[in-house]
Amino acid sequence: MADLFIIMLERVSIIVAMAFVLTRFRFFKMMTQHHKLSRKQNISAIILFGLFGIIGTYFGVSFNTSTAHFESVSNNLAQEEAIANSRVIGVVVAGLLGGSRLGIGAGLIAGAHRFMLGGFTAVACSVSTVISGGVASRLHRKNKRISTPIAFLVGALAEAFQMSFILLISKPFDQAWALVSVIGLPMIIANGIGTALFMLIIYSVSDEEEKASAMQAEKTLRIANQTIGYMRQGMTPHTAEQVCHILYKELNPVAVAITDESRILAHVGIASDHHQPLSEIQTHLTREVLQQGELVVADGPRIHCQRPDCPLQAAVITPLKLRGEAVGTLKLYYPSKKDINEVTIQMIRGLASLLNDQLELADAERLHQLAKEAEIQALQAQISPHFLFNSLNVIISLIRTRPDEARSLLTSLSYFLRQNVERTKAPFITIREELAHVQAYVAIEEARFVDQLTVVQQIDEAALETKIPPLSIQPLVENAIRYGMQGCEGHCYVTIAIDCLGDKVKVEVSDNGLGMTEEKLQKVGQQKDKETESTGVGLYNVNRRLMMTYGPTAALQFHSELDQGTKVQFVIDA
Repeated sequence: MADLFIIMLERVSIIVAMAFVLTRFRFFKMMTQHHKLSRKQNISAIILFGLFGIIGTYFGVSFNTSTAHFESVSNNLAQEEAIANSRVIGVVVAGLLGGSRLGIGAGLIAGAHRFMLGGFTAVACSVSTVISGGVASRLHRKNKRISTPIAFLVGALAEAFQMSFILLISKPFDQAWALVSVIGLPMIIANGIGTALFMLIIYSVSDEEEKASAMQAEKTLRIANQTIGYMRQGMTPHTAEQVCHILYKELNPVAVAITDESRILAHVGIASDHHQPLSEIQTHLTREVLQQGELVVADGPRIHCQRPDCPLQAAVITPLKLRGEAVGTLKLYYPSKKDINEVTIQMIRGLASLLNDQLELADAERLHQLAKEAEIQALQAQISPHFLFNSLNVIISLIRTRPDEARSLLTSLSYFLRQNVERTKAPFITIREELAHVQAYVAIEEARFVDQLTVVQQIDEAALETKIPPLSIQPLVENAIRYGMQGCEGHCYVTIAIDCLGDKVKVEVSDNGLGMTEEKLQKVGQQKDKETESTGVGLYNVNRRLMMTYGPTAALQFHSELDQGTKVQFVIDA
């Protein structure tokens, strides 16, 4: 019995070693990961596990109950012969992993084969094999693994059931008893161990692959996190070089390069000083990748590296795309094509996809910024035609009576118009420059409303060099004068107050005019008002520009009561 146990363990070890081969099949990986198999994959799995059962039969030993001798298994057994085998392992594993279809299907194949070999246990062994597959499949649970102890018990109990079935139906009974008393215990233990080892190998290989995938995903995310700050700046020689350094450090190729459509932007690693081979590589294969838009794995001859001492003998080249069009390539070089496996290719493909997303993000941000700047410039360029007509009418009326004042007003108007145009080219100006613009406007308005308008400035000198968007204060003053003059029965006062509040600057413009109702106060600055379109860029546009530049906290704040005037202010970072 001890000798048979050792023989059984030797044969089981071969079966278990073959289990490792199974892990290479795609359908087998899907089974261990609890994915649903297609009809074709189910048939392939049934046949394969059935063949494992057949192999387990042939790897067994034939036992003659008359002579008590063990021999190799032949295709035809004598009536008094039976087989000590590991057939049940493949059938039980099929049931545990794939459920009833696989367990019973594999059992039918292995059982039918055993029946054809003959012997007085042929019926008992073939039927018990099918039943073992069905019973094992009852333990199959989707998205749940079978533990190693459970696998051992199932394998051992399946073999114990087979021994009991032999005693129950095999004739003559004395031969059945002689057989089971010799091979029963070794087969029960050996097949239990074999089933447990089979499942352990399957899950350990699966775990290793999942672990490797997780490590690759972690590395990919780490690279993405490091490169995003550079790629969001666009694909330039500087950003390309930084990204190449990151990829060279993380992926350990012999060299990394990034190109655009016509030139090498950066090359890091071996042969970075070999300009001639690089230019040869650039001309043909890069053009091919750009045209096809697909990843290419190339060896030495294909990358046109003809020098015998050239260290660049293999490369993975993938396109970098922007809005679906290839705009450059990412190249990772290796000493030979043997160093490039499927995991490497998939990782580089994933990295290229991430870099493409980052390029898309950079392009979107660039376009958003351009649109934002264009909108701000358009808003800044708006000039009230009513203001221009009124100013010219005042100047015309003063030309004969007060020519010096008319000349001064014309100079102020010229300065005001010039600043309106020039300010569209500058994203920021100092408060000092903005107040000079305001003063040119106020000079014209004070000439229009002689002895009716006074503009007072209360300015903190420390705030004068603070940068603000052009035309942030002048429209507020324009609005205050226009509506202040409408609501004033006597003299209209407009106050411009600018104060430093720690690291903030508060700008406030107030008037003593008619004020606003609560309903109008809720709308002002939040939506366009047809009645205020003539007031230059308008309160709505000023409010939008401030929030676009500084965020919601810089929005205009209004305080007004009927017959008490209006106060508008905003606060920005100094």
